[in-house]
Amino acid sequence: MTVIVRIAPSPTGKLHVGNIRTSLVNWLFARKAGGKFVLRLDDTDTERSTEEFARGIETDITWLGLTYDFFAKQSDRSAVYEAVAERLKATGRLYPCYETADELDRRRKRQLAAHKPPIYDRAALSLTAAERAEFEASGRKPHWRFRLDGRQVEWSDLTRGPVHIDTTSLSDPVLVREDGRFLYTLPSIVDDIDFGITHIIRGEDHVTNTGVQIEIFEALGATLPTFAHLALLVGVGGEGLSKRTGALSIDELRRDGIEPMAINSLLAKIGTSDPVVPRAILDELIADFEMSHIGRAPAHFDPAELRALNHKLLHATSYEKVAARLIELGVPGGVAFWDAVRDNIVVLSDARIWWDVVAGKIEPVIEDAAFTAEARSLLPAGPFNEETWHEWSAAVSKKAGVKGKALYMPLRLALTGQPHGPEMRKLLPLIGPERAARRLSGQAA
Repeated sequence: MTVIVRIAPSPTGKLHVGNIRTSLVNWLFARKAGGKFVLRLDDTDTERSTEEFARGIETDITWLGLTYDFFAKQSDRSAVYEAVAERLKATGRLYPCYETADELDRRRKRQLAAHKPPIYDRAALSLTAAERAEFEASGRKPHWRFRLDGRQVEWSDLTRGPVHIDTTSLSDPVLVREDGRFLYTLPSIVDDIDFGITHIIRGEDHVTNTGVQIEIFEALGATLPTFAHLALLVGVGGEGLSKRTGALSIDELRRDGIEPMAINSLLAKIGTSDPVVPRAILDELIADFEMSHIGRAPAHFDPAELRALNHKLLHATSYEKVAARLIELGVPGGVAFWDAVRDNIVVLSDARIWWDVVAGKIEPVIEDAAFTAEARSLLPAGPFNEETWHEWSAAVSKKAGVKGKALYMPLRLALTGQPHGPEMRKLLPLIGPERAARRLSGQAA
């Protein structure tokens, strides 16, 4: 059996790290098994779905390297869903209901007041043909509900183990709206059947839905896929993540300069006991992926942890892999510059800050003009190399009689304008003798 998984985002907002974690787990699971990964846009919500969000989803998935083998949009398959709905109507599993939203709301309130569960009472099943005709003559159009068996639905979940859902405690789900539009449930199941999806891996907020969906799968005579429900990803404070607020969206992280493999490296291991280490390529994540390592407790996503991982990833990245991007940033410093600054940047755009320090015009910070003047008088003529800083600072120390921070900090401030940064033995050759001399004199250079 070829493993086939899918992710099915709705283009009603931006993908956030929770969506991407689920997508990544699906992708790793499929690739580890030599299977296929399907991207499907569940765009039946025509009021909120937009082409902009749809393009954004494809951009995010592609940027992260999660290549897909097949792409589909539910908006292209309406005729297929119509045919399946007619089959269910013919067998009596899909039945028309004429209650308005207000009537249903009042009914729920009466049930709650009577300490009864607020589930649909199937009143529509008792309607006579004449009563249905009367409703339609008055202008009412039916919505259509799937008649549940009302039983214990059981399955073995890859992450949760044995699961039992009692569908007698659930309302018959609405599958088709009054205007004929489908809610996501039926199109999702039909697509899963038609595309041969073998494993459905999604968030644990779908556990109850799965009980309902299994009954629909069975009503359509389909083979059940294997289910896995992942504990949800939450924020540092335990708050949920929403794609509609844009919180921690992949688009936002990309604009902030976070590397795709930093995101992949963290999300592949979050919620497991495995160590989180920066990986350079997805193949490394595939090799050590194990679904059984994913725990059931909610996993907390910390942006600070992601930024720290991004820093580690860039520190381990060779110049050749970032050369073109550095040029785009206006940083033509080459290998020597990258080796000097890569341990002091969190995101790649930070390199521009240090390029301005070594090659641009800065305001030097002069704490003691006499000291920096003396240091300037001892500055070698050049050319500079990585030994220059040690030799020069030793000469300054001997002449001025200072050591440690009292020696190094005034020199750093004068040469870079910054109290912290890359090693001066690497920066000084990049700054060069002429610019260094001017800065030690207090000139902006």
